[in-house]
Amino acid sequence: MRALVFLLLVAAATAKVFEQCELARTLKAAGMDGYRGVSLGGWVCVAKWESSYDTAATHPNRDKSRDYGIFQINSRYWCNNGVTPTSNGCNISCDLLTDDISDSITCAKRVVSDPRGIRAWVAWRKHCHREDLSQYVAGCGV
Repeated sequence: MRALVFLLLVAAATAKVFEQCELARTLKAAGMDGYRGVSLGGWVCVAKWESSYDTAATHPNRDKSRDYGIFQINSRYWCNNGVTPTSNGCNISCDLLTDDISDSITCAKRVVSDPRGIRAWVAWRKHCHREDLSQYVAGCGV
C-alpha cells in the first residue's frame, strides 16, 4: 500500500491537465485519428468524459480494480497496479499518471483493437456514441 501511495504522489508531481486542442494535436501526432475507425474527435471525447483531460485521474471500481490516466485504463484487464489481479492486456504497469501519455495511447490502441472496440469505454457509450464529435476538435487546426 505504501508503494501505491508513493507512486501516486510521484505521478501527481508530473501530471498534466491537457487543453482540449493540445490533446487533439498530441493524439493526431500519435496516429489516433481514424485508428480502428475512431475519429480524432471520438478520442478527445473519450478523454474528456473519462478523465477531464487529466493524466493524474484515477477511479476506484466496484470490483476493486482501478482506472488510471487520461483514458482511464483499467487494472483488471489492461495494466498491472500490483494490487488487482489482472490479465494485463497491454503488458504495462498502471503508472499512467504523468504528462507523458505515450503508454496510455499505446494501450488505448490495444483496447480498441479488442472485440468490444471503442465500446469498452463507458464514456463512449454514454457521451460520445451518436454525437457530433467535430465539436471536440473544432478550432484546433487538426
